[in-house]
Amino acid sequence: MSFSLPQVHSPHSIPDSGVIDHPCTSCPLGPCEPFRDAEQAWLWTCNALRARREGVRSEGGSVRRPCDPDDVLRALDRLYRNRRIDLGHARVLRRWGDRQMAPDLKRANEHTAAVLWQEAMERLDWPLRTKGIVQ
Repeated sequence: MSFSLPQVHSPHSIPDSGVIDHPCTSCPLGPCEPFRDAEQAWLWTCNALRARREGVRSEGGSVRRPCDPDDVLRALDRLYRNRRIDLGHARVLRRWGDRQMAPDLKRANEHTAAVLWQEAMERLDWPLRTKGIVQ
């Protein structure tokens, strides 16, 4: 399975090649605030993708982010292609991302999902950090 990534040309879109210290240093839209962790970036991505599907036009929001939702998807897709995450991780990320919350490790019926979620977040953190998406 591969994630479908439409071509998007955004001033906040980070090229797939190379590492960028901070993508918004020369952005005409002003300074950006990186995410505190991969989980925050993923939940923001899911929310942005839902808004895109529903045809909601972005007004920019109060906080500018250093990426486009597709940049986070590209990082996740690369992990999948390199077999660092599997379809189980992707399903959990999609299901719980749509709910805008992480599964709870303490709840018996969410335990397996919480383990997969934590593994995926740990593996997603580094690629997002190297691109300046996560602090």
